[in-house]
Amino acid sequence: MQLVSYLFFKDNAAEAFDFYARCLGGRIAMKVTMGDMSGDAAPPATRHLIAHVRLQVGDAVLMGSDWCNPDSGPYPGIHGNAVSLSVDQPEQAERVFAALSEGGQVTMPMTETDWALRFGMLTDRHGAMWMVNCNRPG
Repeated sequence: MQLVSYLFFKDNAAEAFDFYARCLGGRIAMKVTMGDMSGDAAPPATRHLIAHVRLQVGDAVLMGSDWCNPDSGPYPGIHGNAVSLSVDQPEQAERVFAALSEGGQVTMPMTETDWALRFGMLTDRHGAMWMVNCNRPG
């Protein structure tokens, strides 16, 4: 079993996932637009929206899409959760944290804690909250 975070965006999932691929050193393994899925049946204004995207970073996966379903109401934003990212080296934690926080807001600067060599929290430029963690050995 694998737990996978799935993020919804308001019309900018493609931009967000390209940003995450650069920050995390991953690759977009799949990207399907509303136009790919529905063809001419999709309204022209929505054909570019992302119906599903999958980012592969090593063995880890992050998925998402644009908020495309008008029957589900207006886009609610990203609230009440964070993507938790664990890395092996403090330097890697610092690098990833700096990259993800570019254009975003740091909510807890990267620091040493009781459980981690490095830990920090941020909201990225696309509104997703992140916790970057480099655990203590043992």
